[in-house]
Amino acid sequence: MKHKTVRIKTASGKMKIIILEERNNKEKVPGILWIHGGGYVTGMASMVYASVGRLLAKTYGGVVLSPGYRLAPIHPYPAALEDCYAALEYLFEHAEELGIDKEKIIVGGESAGGGLAAAVCLYARDQGKIRVRMQIPLYPMIDCFDTPSSIDNHGRVWNTRRNHFGWKAYLKDLYGRKDIPVYASAAREENYEGMPPCYTFVQDGEPFYQETLDYVEKLKRSGVKASVDVYHGDVHAFDLLTPWTKSVKAAREKLCKEYEKIIVEAPE
Repeated sequence: MKHKTVRIKTASGKMKIIILEERNNKEKVPGILWIHGGGYVTGMASMVYASVGRLLAKTYGGVVLSPGYRLAPIHPYPAALEDCYAALEYLFEHAEELGIDKEKIIVGGESAGGGLAAAVCLYARDQGKIRVRMQIPLYPMIDCFDTPSSIDNHGRVWNTRRNHFGWKAYLKDLYGRKDIPVYASAAREENYEGMPPCYTFVQDGEPFYQETLDYVEKLKRSGVKASVDVYHGDVHAFDLLTPWTKSVKAAREKLCKEYEKIIVEAPE
């Protein structure tokens, strides 16, 4: 798999993007914007090398863009959203140069990256300039308010205390207010009509279990094709941290099947 690093211009300056490429003898391949996790306060673009985004491109052919977006608390909302949408614009505007099929654009990510993926899809829908074909927000950090699974969670890797810290750092003065912008916490949106089809998975003992299920249910109520698979455990980001387990192998196999239905088998 080929890889390179570029720096693109953004409203705030320049941002590093890692680009992975697997052609599989195809002239044009899907373009995947994959957003790393880290609670909005940590993480890096190079996490893409262990991601599902890379797996999908390696298996089916694709070009993956992983943005090194600005992090809280130094850069609170809307910095990360602005950077990730700028990366999507770069993918779209340079599709010909990158050999990307504009009809097969995917946005995904893990944890906070999943929350940003949903927010980017929401923003792209409202801007009406770029059509996202599929969203893959894995166990997304998407709801800035406590849910039944995040309010008193002592799971491994991520828990209630860390969740509150991440949201406070990201939202700053907005934290705790009822009028949180939907682009800051995509769970705040009520009408998801026009959003791209969604697939995700999550473990039942981790903080984001309920908000993941709620997001999928709201999408379905808005007429959007969406589904989620639930696995037993309390390891946040289990697919990245325990890749040797049966549940991870099953989760990735199922995700690939859903990807095939929407992207691989879609008309050229």
